[in-house]
Amino acid sequence: MIGLFILAAFILVAVFAPYLAPHDPMETLNKPTGRIARMVPPSWQFPFGTDRLGRDIFSQVIIGSRVAVGVGLLCAIMVVFIGTNIGLISGYYGGKIDDLLMRMTDIIYGIPFLPFAVILVALLGPGLFNIVLAIVLISWRSTARVIRAQVLTLKERAFIEAARVAGASDFRIMYRHIMPNVLPLSFVYGALSMGWAILTEASVSFLGYGDPLLISWGKIIFMCYVAQAITVAWWWVMAPGLAIMLLVLSGFFIGRAYEQVVNPRLRQR
Repeated sequence: MIGLFILAAFILVAVFAPYLAPHDPMETLNKPTGRIARMVPPSWQFPFGTDRLGRDIFSQVIIGSRVAVGVGLLCAIMVVFIGTNIGLISGYYGGKIDDLLMRMTDIIYGIPFLPFAVILVALLGPGLFNIVLAIVLISWRSTARVIRAQVLTLKERAFIEAARVAGASDFRIMYRHIMPNVLPLSFVYGALSMGWAILTEASVSFLGYGDPLLISWGKIIFMCYVAQAITVAWWWVMAPGLAIMLLVLSGFFIGRAYEQVVNPRLRQR
């Protein structure tokens, strides 16, 4: 419930970000004295302080939530879709199709996650679409493995044999009879993938490969690092860092709780 509450709060902030942000995130602000509000600590006027150019970090964090929430939810949906379908097809048909898909999965397992994302974004160019593409190309592997294992047991059950005898096609058996039984497990890995996607996007943006036209939490920390102000302006990294931590935790909390729903034996432990 805590995970759902945190996620719902961030989604609302992301949806209404233009109305919640008190200032333009790229606007240079002034103090009441007329001087530029450069490196101002948290105050009533600037709840999260300002950066070296006098921009409001509170507004940047609010606007940056749109990138984090969008990347997290989009990657979770795509990971569930790709991983579930590959697991279904591999586990149901078996044989050469299973060997081909699982060897491809083994190759993906051998690719390091963050370095692959950085290299792909560097080759294709910085952009939100390229970051999402890099995350999705790697993240589906665990979902596919687990779904395949479930399908291998489900396809031997009596109700699947009854469907075959009744003349149901392979497509109908996979998506009408087997898929509803593996979807809860897919949602578990979707929630976990959301957390990893948010963390990866922040990491890639921190390394300087984020979309230059968008404000993201990783980019805020990157700008602080470039300004060599991490040890001086603690508020500059504290706000986006806490936002990343809370949103990633919400994904893992939801995944952990839903895993206990799918596997009741975990609740007994």
